[in-house]
Amino acid sequence: LQLVESGGDLVQPGGSLRLSCGASGFTLDDYSIGWFRQVPGKEREGVSCMSRIDDNTYYKNSVKGRFTIARDKTRKTVHLQMFSLKPEDSAVYYCAAAQPEGPERLFCRLDETDYGDWGQGTQVIVSS
Repeated sequence: LQLVESGGDLVQPGGSLRLSCGASGFTLDDYSIGWFRQVPGKEREGVSCMSRIDDNTYYKNSVKGRFTIARDKTRKTVHLQMFSLKPEDSAVYYCAAAQPEGPERLFCRLDETDYGDWGQGTQVIVSS
């Protein structure tokens, strides 16, 4: 599964961006999707995820109320809508996919070891 992220840009503090994650020739309907981010010199951290079934979501505390993860109506793309962006949100953002089985299909975790397929990342810079 080749994931592709898009939507990264330079934005002023307080601004908004919508990141998209898709896979050419595939829908993401049958995958748990996670969004992660990484700043140079720091470890990659989980931001948000959505479960494989029922679209249950989970967010890193620092983005709760500002970021929203959602599948689009075609189920081919997963978006990360980001509002009230802060300079500390600047990073390369990656989406990742997983296919958990059993009860784990109902929830997701911000643990990158859960995810086997990754995109190349899209750069978000929040700066005035």
